[in-house]
Amino acid sequence: MDSLRLVETLPFIHGFLFVALALFPIVNPLGMAPIFLNYTESLDQATAVRLARSVAINAFFLTALSMIVGPFALKFFGLSIPAVRVAGGLVLAVAGWRLLNEGQGDSQHRAPEASPEAVLSGAFYPLTLPLTVGPGSIAVMVTLGSSLFGGSGSTGILDALGAIVGLAATCILIYICYSQAERILGRLGASGVNVLLRLSAFILLCIGVQIAFQGYAAIFPPHS
Repeated sequence: MDSLRLVETLPFIHGFLFVALALFPIVNPLGMAPIFLNYTESLDQATAVRLARSVAINAFFLTALSMIVGPFALKFFGLSIPAVRVAGGLVLAVAGWRLLNEGQGDSQHRAPEASPEAVLSGAFYPLTLPLTVGPGSIAVMVTLGSSLFGGSGSTGILDALGAIVGLAATCILIYICYSQAERILGRLGASGVNVLLRLSAFILLCIGVQIAFQGYAAIFPPHS
């Protein structure tokens, strides 16, 4: 009986691990925490926590839609994953370049002196897209969706359910890392946070260039 239950839950575990292990290294919420902290430097802790919750919720729906609807949308508009990689990689690279070169006191990614509602209204861009869920995450979710939702019967349902739970678990980690960014990075001090921020921005720039290059190479493969 126990072995039968284990076999029945295997598709769920497969879907969960398949999505969580593929998405987490790309999203890298701990590595993006300095960027979130830089953006929310002028906000009080309660507003920063609300902003982190909004980003996590937006990230869940964006990745879920990319995984479920993405394969059909690409077919409908005649787009390809390499094209998504090129366009999204350029956007991500530009965001990393701007963050890398901004002045210490003049940050485009810091929250402006405005009401908390005005700050929260901008939670989707740029914090959710492209800084948290970038083109790499979207391309991975579209690819996984094409393979995960091809099953039928209870196996396909459990696989899809496990994938959704894997997305939820990843987004919960995003919320924890972002909402506790000040506490997690507090021991580094101002100079340490600034160094980590620049390093994260440089990595973000490199990731964007790499994603765009992969898309370009897929569209125009080099001649052997």
